[in-house]
Amino acid sequence: MSHLLEVIDLVKRYKAMEAVKNVSFAVTEGSCFGLLGPNGAGKTTTLEVIENVIPPTSGTILYRGAPRTASFSEEVGIQFQETTLLAYMTVRETLQTFQSLYEESSDLEKLIDLCYLGDFQHQYNDRISGGQKQRFLLALALVNQPALLFLDEPSTGLDPQARQNLWQIVQRIKEEGKTIILTTHYMEEAEFLCDEVAIMDDGRIIAQGTPGELIRKYGGEKSVSLPRSVLTGVLDRLPFSFRETRERIALLTEDVNACLQALIHERIDLSDLTVNVQNLETVFLNLTGRQLRE
Repeated sequence: MSHLLEVIDLVKRYKAMEAVKNVSFAVTEGSCFGLLGPNGAGKTTTLEVIENVIPPTSGTILYRGAPRTASFSEEVGIQFQETTLLAYMTVRETLQTFQSLYEESSDLEKLIDLCYLGDFQHQYNDRISGGQKQRFLLALALVNQPALLFLDEPSTGLDPQARQNLWQIVQRIKEEGKTIILTTHYMEEAEFLCDEVAIMDDGRIIAQGTPGELIRKYGGEKSVSLPRSVLTGVLDRLPFSFRETRERIALLTEDVNACLQALIHERIDLSDLTVNVQNLETVFLNLTGRQLRE
């Protein structure tokens, strides 16, 4: 598959700091690429440079194998973290206004159906809920039929139901063949939506790959946890290191199936068993640390 976008040695420097430090990555056409990192890692600055919102200090950005031209803005859609909308316009009126800004635009009714806007399309912009607003902003980002869609933390502040609903819409957009670049603080979201992720910290990419590859490489140990009482007298026969708490023992293993087979062989009661399999959140914390960042 071909690369729709290539970022090569991107640097963005301000007077007092270097926000983006020699960042390089490529995004395959039709995929969802996740850019993850703690606050201040440089994710949003990287996106804003790629989107042509702010200029780079140095580096190269290629779109369809060539430098961006004036037509680039016609082929991309952007959902920013924050967007202020005119309170005296309705959702539908705002969509129609955005349609008029582009030479080509999406069919309004299909867009309303895709993003589930029908029930509130005639509401004023300041009268809709947080979940409705995020779906509406997504529709605005899609109004010009973009080939490349930027989603900057699209589900921040949403409740779990609204977040899941947004994910389903993004999945439908992917199925239509659009390419998506996503930033998020929700690792479950990245694991669900992204074909490939890059983790940024201090302006640099420190790890990149599919979610599965990163979990296998950086996820650390897996464990099988059981009450202490059921393991009494058999621990010395099990070929696993372990961690203990007052009530439970966690057997550390790289092969959960082998661990379960060993427990079954010892006729151990597994009714209160817990399996701790690592995920992208574990990878994120292992790579970027667990200290709170403002």
